[in-house]
Amino acid sequence: MQFNDVDVSEFLRTGFHLKAHLARYLQLTAEEVESRLTSGAVDLATFHPGSFDPKDATGFYEEKVGARHLFDLASWHLGSSDYIADTLRLQQQFARGQVLDFGGGIGTHALASAALPDVDHVWFVDLNPINRNFVTQRADALGLGDSISVYRDLESTGQVEFDTLICLDVLEHLADPSAQLTSFHKRMSEKAIALMNWYFFKGYQGEYPFHFDDPDLVENFFRTLQSNFIEVFHPFLITTRAYRPI
Repeated sequence: MQFNDVDVSEFLRTGFHLKAHLARYLQLTAEEVESRLTSGAVDLATFHPGSFDPKDATGFYEEKVGARHLFDLASWHLGSSDYIADTLRLQQQFARGQVLDFGGGIGTHALASAALPDVDHVWFVDLNPINRNFVTQRADALGLGDSISVYRDLESTGQVEFDTLICLDVLEHLADPSAQLTSFHKRMSEKAIALMNWYFFKGYQGEYPFHFDDPDLVENFFRTLQSNFIEVFHPFLITTRAYRPI
């Protein structure tokens, strides 16, 4: 199967064949995939008690969360497909050159970026080895294997200077998101664009147990953001925003 251009309508129809990819990767039937998708977010949230140590968020996502994260993310991308589609349209507007997809999860944005004509290469970074292997398989299945390389962390990508940075639904999961912004800034080219969002909120009833929301952490984040980036307007009514380094 070749995937030579970004077709947002294809994402809206199939999530870039996400269900079929899940079934193949995890050796599940279509019915089993549907069942797991229905309970994806709940399964991950109920796994939280006693398993998530805020002081070791890295270890949680790398070693403990396993395939639960695949289904949580897949449920979100398919269930909020209109929103995700607008983030793909935003990529169409800005993505070019060397693209970093940081914390890329199930690979929706990496795959879409790799198919854009102005993109040279996509550098996909994710702590979860199950996610990394899944995205490698998806890229191969869609004919994009040569356009995407997969890494555990930003340091593993070497000294590449990125022209586009994508970091969606990730920063609120980091114990020090300000430090991550600083790391991004150092690796961006002069005219680079960063597409980022965040949700520093655990929920009214603790429904987002993996998010950080300490007020000092949030204030420091915004101070770091405002001193290193300037916002670039885009017309999409979504939480994802575009920034260039200053």
